[in-house]
Amino acid sequence: MHQPGDPDAAHCVAWGPGAEQFLGLLPALLGADDDASDFVPSEPTVAAAHRRLPHLRLGRTGQVLEALVPAVIEQRVPGADAFRSWRVLVTKYGTPAPGPAPDGMRVPPSAEAWRHIPSWEFHRANVDPGRARTVVSCARRAASLERLTALPAAQAREALTSLPGVGVWTAAETAQRAFGDPDAVSVGDYHIPKMVGWTLLGRPVDDAGMLELLEPMRPHRHRVVRLLEASGLAYEPRRGPRLPVQQIHSL
Repeated sequence: MHQPGDPDAAHCVAWGPGAEQFLGLLPALLGADDDASDFVPSEPTVAAAHRRLPHLRLGRTGQVLEALVPAVIEQRVPGADAFRSWRVLVTKYGTPAPGPAPDGMRVPPSAEAWRHIPSWEFHRANVDPGRARTVVSCARRAASLERLTALPAAQAREALTSLPGVGVWTAAETAQRAFGDPDAVSVGDYHIPKMVGWTLLGRPVDDAGMLELLEPMRPHRHRVVRLLEASGLAYEPRRGPRLPVQQIHSL
């Protein structure tokens, strides 16, 4: 995909069995359906971020399981650990990307493939049994999960949290990507509450404090977080060592 001379246009060529579906979803993926017309922030830092990036749009993939599985793998572990686990599983159980793709590029496993990954392969990928069971359980419900795209975002998030092993953080991370939900706040995140607190107040806050700060921005609370991050105005001092990687696969 590339942009021709027109900043309001994109040229895309797709390959493989899902090419037609992907092209149909492309406008939404690029944020064409994102409506920020009622977003008029009054908080000074948020307003400054919006001025820097007035055309920021939140895209949506329309693919629920594709967003849900990596969110489950990211639960309660450092990002680097989750990315490694994802890479190990996709490399082994994904399929080669179609078309003129770079060497080694893989398409994530299908729902059928996720359902049949043995428990010891999750273990080797450093994914604990709880997260592994959640991934397999979600894959078994893939057809009903994809129907959530027809629901209002808040209702779809609530439905996600009814799944065993899927809490508010995982539902929010999924909703941000699959539904383009502008109000899905990642409650329970290790970094985001502190970042919001430091950026808007000059001190860290917990989840409750973050929600209080973001409440006036509803229904655009996730949009605010993305604006702060993407604009370069987000601030969080680095203190102490990083979280250690849990080497589950060596046990």
